[in-house]
Amino acid sequence: MQHVIHTYLHSLAQTGAGGPHAAGGARHVPTIWELMGQATVPVKFVVVILVLMSITCWYIIGYKFLYLQRAARETERFLKTFWETRQLNLVADEAAKLPRSPVSQMFRAGYDELRKVRGATEPVEGGIENVERALRRATSNETTALESMMPFLATTGSTAPFIGLFGTVYGIMHAFLQLSGSQDQSTIDRVGPGIAEALFTTAVGLVAAIPAVMAYNYFLRRIRVLASEMDAFGNDFLNIVRRHILK
Repeated sequence: MQHVIHTYLHSLAQTGAGGPHAAGGARHVPTIWELMGQATVPVKFVVVILVLMSITCWYIIGYKFLYLQRAARETERFLKTFWETRQLNLVADEAAKLPRSPVSQMFRAGYDELRKVRGATEPVEGGIENVERALRRATSNETTALESMMPFLATTGSTAPFIGLFGTVYGIMHAFLQLSGSQDQSTIDRVGPGIAEALFTTAVGLVAAIPAVMAYNYFLRRIRVLASEMDAFGNDFLNIVRRHILK
């Protein structure tokens, strides 16, 4: 009897000291870097692509924010000069100092064409139409400049979650394939790290996509405002040319 009790107490001591379910034997929880170090090559490749897309998006976000801020500020300054100054040559000098303003660049294109029409030794057929075409070309060029880099934000916002999902599907599939070929019955221990690294790719995809979508919508609204100002200025400039210059 004493031998049985001694054996039972010894087994309890072993379980409490180093058993798999001991309270003091906490398992090691791998970090993100450890998971990525153990990940398969396709999963690592997906994460690298998403990280590069995210870095590029943040560069574009910073650049476009400063670019559009300056464009709006210079446009406001140019319009104030245009309506307060009656001499177009002085307005042209001011426009040359504001290269980021799409409206000022429109004016320069229209003003240069107007000078050609007025400086011709013989009457130019369709003079006002030439000025209008110059304004349209300038509008198209400035709109293209304002919208530069925007397609990358849209592409990242629409594709990054699916790229991350591809990494997740592949990682989970690989984890279960490893489990199916193993005799170990510790299911969670075998599959857990693989599923964790797989789900991490989806998280990275969302981290890349969400700022890109938000920035795209914000910049698109600001570009539309500048485009409306270009259209309004083009109409006003043509009216002035028709009434007071090319009658």
